[in-house]
Amino acid sequence: MPNIGPLELIVVLVIVLLIFGPKRLPSLGRQLGGGMREFKDSITGKDDDDEKTDATGRPVIAQTAADTPVAATPVEQHAAPAAPAAPVTPAPAASADAAPEQRG
Repeated sequence: MPNIGPLELIVVLVIVLLIFGPKRLPSLGRQLGGGMREFKDSITGKDDDDEKTDATGRPVIAQTAADTPVAATPVEQHAAPAAPAAPVTPAPAASADAAPEQRG
């Protein structure tokens, strides 16, 4: 049975590059790696509860209280209280019939 050498691997990689193109190779590698990792975990009996992983299958590091950024507390504005508004009364309407007041 013949062995697979470096020349055969290069030929296979060139064919894969021609078929899938350079844009799809990174996502294809991620999917293949995730599938291999899932297969390995199922063979070894490793559960999902043992280690939390993100969508790519990488372990998620839990943040501690010291690692989380502290939100700045809002600064209260201490402005002078506004004076109560005086009630607005409409001015008496002047009629055209009324005579002007005369003083004097």
